[in-house]
Amino acid sequence: MSNSTRDQQLQQIALDHLFIATIETRSSDSLDFHDVSVWAIKTALQAAFEAGRNAAANPSQTQAKK
Repeated sequence: MSNSTRDQQLQQIALDHLFIATIETRSSDSLDFHDVSVWAIKTALQAAFEAGRNAAANPSQTQAKK
């Protein structure tokens, strides 16, 4: 899996589960720090785990994207 693909997946997980528009550093406390519920963190971690599991189970698909 390329870094770009991985970063896109992480960005989508942050948006879908944590409601964070971007995971890029914006050098502003009000933009870079968020109040997030523990259940949202849990679902985001589960989504990231599943993304990793899917990438490991399908190495030919992730290798083709490089």
